[in-house]
Amino acid sequence: MKTPPIPDKLFFKIGEVADLAGVEQHVLRYWEDEIESLKPKKNKSGQRLYQKRDVELIFEIKQLLYAEKFTVAGARKKLKQSKKKETQLDIAFDREGFVEWKEEIKQDLESILSALDKK
Repeated sequence: MKTPPIPDKLFFKIGEVADLAGVEQHVLRYWEDEIESLKPKKNKSGQRLYQKRDVELIFEIKQLLYAEKFTVAGARKKLKQSKKKETQLDIAFDREGFVEWKEEIKQDLESILSALDKK
């Protein structure tokens, strides 16, 4: 599914986003209710103001639901998992992996010490 280019703007109204994504406005509002990472800001009069990252997320949601045939719950879970992976990569810390790595290094160092002691 090819996504159209996103215009270079700070904010988009719901009608613009619906046209870009090729879905109805009520579909976008439903996705907002179901997928917690999709939370556009609202202006003083309550109009939704989507940012470029929101529009990109909407394209990703549409891809999951329409092209890859995920359910809404499945898409929510997939998005949460991919966000979690990005967060772990950003922090670059995986506690379980670190503990295993530390044990491997410890064993390697002990074997080097015992090899040196034998000589």
